[in-house]
Amino acid sequence: MPETNRPTGTHHRASILVTGAAGNLGREVVDRLQAHGARVRCLVHHQTGSRSAVESVVGDLTDPMVVRAALVDIDAVFLIWPLLDAAPAHELVAELVAAAPRVVYVSSTAVDDEAVRQSDPIAQVHADMEALLRGAGLRPVVLRSDTLASNARGWATQLRAGDVVAGSDVARTAVVDERDVADAAVAVLLAPHRDQLDLSPYVLTGPEVLSRAEQVARLGAALWRRLSFQSLPADLARSRMLADGRPGRLVEALLAASTCRPDSNRITDHVERLTGRSAGTFARWAIDHVTEFN
Repeated sequence: MPETNRPTGTHHRASILVTGAAGNLGREVVDRLQAHGARVRCLVHHQTGSRSAVESVVGDLTDPMVVRAALVDIDAVFLIWPLLDAAPAHELVAELVAAAPRVVYVSSTAVDDEAVRQSDPIAQVHADMEALLRGAGLRPVVLRSDTLASNARGWATQLRAGDVVAGSDVARTAVVDERDVADAAVAVLLAPHRDQLDLSPYVLTGPEVLSRAEQVARLGAALWRRLSFQSLPADLARSRMLADGRPGRLVEALLAASTCRPDSNRITDHVERLTGRSAGTFARWAIDHVTEFN
C-alpha cells in the first residue's frame, strides 16, 4: 500500500479523521489530538456543536459519499466499526484504499487468531474487520483493546438507587483505562513514519485481571460504599437490557459474549510500549470518576 504524497516533518500539522468521536474512547482521542495540535475532523451521526474547534462531517460510515468527503486531505483515520456485521464495510474500505491514509483500527483482545470462528458475534466482527482491512492492502495498525474501564459507566443509574449492580456476568479480563487506549492510539496516529511501527496487533490491557464483582468492589472502595455484584440469569438480563432500549441484536451479542467468551489472564506491556508509561489500574479510574456515580 503506497504512502500518500502529503508532506511530512515537524512543520506538517497532521489531519486526523476520528470515527466514534461521541463515545467514551473517541472523546478521549479527540481531546488528545487537539492537545497535540493536530487538525481533527469527526465523522458523526448528528451535529452537536459541542466542539467548536473540531470540524465535523455528518453522516454514516456505511455511506461511501459521506466517507469520501470525510477523507479529503486526511493523513490518518481512527476507526471504530459500530456494526455487528463487517459486510457493510466493503465500500468504506474501498474509500480508504483510494484515499490511502494511515488506518488505526480498534479491535478486541477477544479475537483468537487460531480460531476458525470466534467465540461470539462481537469478537467475530472484529476479526472480520481486521481481515477485510488487511486483505485490501491497507496495512492497518490494529489496537486490540481489552474491556474498557468506561463500560462501568453503565452501572451509574443502579448505583444512584442502591448498592447492588445486577447484570450478566462476563469473563475475567485485564480491564484497561480508555485514557490509556486513547494515548496509545494517538501515539500511533501521530507517528511520523508508518514503517517505524510494529504492524502486528498491539494488545492493550490493564495491569490486573478482574472479574465484574472485583470491578464493582474497587468502585465501591472509591465511593466509600460497600457495593456488590449480582449475576443475573440470561433471560432476566435480556429483558432488562431490552427495557433499557438496547437493540435486540446487540443484546443477543452481549449475552453470547457473556456465556461463550473464556476468561483471559493475558497482561501485556503494549500500552507502555506505545506511550512510554505503564497502564493505569481500574482502581485509579474509579477514583478519578467518582462524581459520575453519586
